[in-house]
Amino acid sequence: MSLNVTFGVSTWLWTSPFQSKTLELFPKIKKMGYDVVEIPVEDPQLIDVSEVKKALDDHGLKVVICGAFGPTRDLTHDDPKYHQICFDYLDACFEISNALGAEFVAGPMYSAVGKARLVSEDQRKTEWERAVNNLFKVCQNAEKSGQKIALETLNRFETDLINTTQELMRLIKDINHPAARVLLDGFHLCIEEADMEQAFHNVRDKLIHVQVSENHRGIPGTGQTDWKALRKGLEATNYSGVISIESFTPNVQELAGAVCIWKPLAPSQDEFAAQGLSFLKKWIAGNP
Repeated sequence: MSLNVTFGVSTWLWTSPFQSKTLELFPKIKKMGYDVVEIPVEDPQLIDVSEVKKALDDHGLKVVICGAFGPTRDLTHDDPKYHQICFDYLDACFEISNALGAEFVAGPMYSAVGKARLVSEDQRKTEWERAVNNLFKVCQNAEKSGQKIALETLNRFETDLINTTQELMRLIKDINHPAARVLLDGFHLCIEEADMEQAFHNVRDKLIHVQVSENHRGIPGTGQTDWKALRKGLEATNYSGVISIESFTPNVQELAGAVCIWKPLAPSQDEFAAQGLSFLKKWIAGNP
């Protein structure tokens, strides 16, 4: 079965945060053969939408917008002021996404990344209800600007709230809003799912974005990821969106510390992107 997908790459592979200088990557990304650039919005004020739109148009690139959820952007926090901070941030992300022609904002926006604890059942229930109620509000805000949200499962070392696709689908069912959709990242699936293919069956038509790297966060095709099962999963959902490489550079200390990348995962970040895309094109054609 042939899959009608396009390939993207996150600018996190090279740098952080995204800002005007990051636009220098666009011609290189296009020349490598990518059709999409994934922009992580760490600070909306650093992003000049008109400047980014012109650069995308100049280089024939489309865009995916991904959120970044640190300790102050936490919809499950005990203090509601952090909920509002996250609402305001996501509203800015929706504006950016809409202005750049994207259709959703992606990420693990239900809680702060790195919030991984053993908590009581009462506390877990409280935080789950906060996530549901606050994400319903987020979906309402997204809908106003014609956007959706793509919620991402994370591994147990990065969150204690949503680790599996079954948990994610329970969350989406509880949110009960059509704007709530799914992002699957192969890195997290490798850690948390018993069956890579079944993970895609679990989310089915809710899937609107896919991210990949290797099980060790390195170049696709160089590790233990079950790429055959991943492809079968994509076929099962008849996926026709973007597949983005998401990994990170060890050269930005704050970013590297957040994702625990202590050493280079490739001879260079350019080689990571080029070799990764070469593998993905062969893999999606059925020739890994």
